Amino acid sequence: MNSIHKCEQLVKEVYKHFDASHDFQHIERVRKNAFEIAASEPTADLEIIELAVLLHDVSDPKYATVEDKQEEDRIIKELSLQTERVIQLKTLIKSISFNGGNETAADSIEAQIVRDADRLDAIGAVGIARTFAYGGAKGRMLYDADETPRDNMSVEEYRSKETASVTHFYEKLLKLADGMLTEKGKELAKERHAFMELFLQNLRKETGEQI
Repeated sequence: MNSIHKCEQLVKEVYKHFDASHDFQHIERVRKNAFEIAASEPTADLEIIELAVLLHDVSDPKYATVEDKQEEDRIIKELSLQTERVIQLKTLIKSISFNGGNETAADSIEAQIVRDADRLDAIGAVGIARTFAYGGAKGRMLYDADETPRDNMSVEEYRSKETASVTHFYEKLLKLADGMLTEKGKELAKERHAFMELFLQNLRKETGEQI
């Protein structure tokens, strides 16, 4: 069994415990996005990209218990990769998360591809669906007209406050298109961003709220 296939089997066991916003379907969509972007980047290492996509959410702080936080290390160990490869993979995974705007630099083309691929799945029609799936799983309000979106947050501030789902658009999702790092990522993000803007415009019209 090669490392990709083995990794896929191992991570599926983790993602089946997450809600629909971060399940294995999310991983499959991000992988599709990553391959589409990588097709325009001939020097990209497809194996490390695919491994990073498969692993990037297994130790997500939104879901991880103290024990779960070791899942990434446990799975990587089972893949029996060379030390240099493990370092490269962990560095790549670390660069993906938004963290309230406190990102780790994506210094390689592989990191840029996976970050863009993951963020594409956070915007557009799928991004809207995922936002409300996560909010519903956490018991959050759909929207709160009295809530002010935050800027310049620390990682702790970003993760600690349970904001309404629509507020998340202003704190993160509407910022993602401008932060795309690859040319293909920028191209793919345009339509998805425009769809979110239209959705919010219609939501304001239907609710009569300035949200």
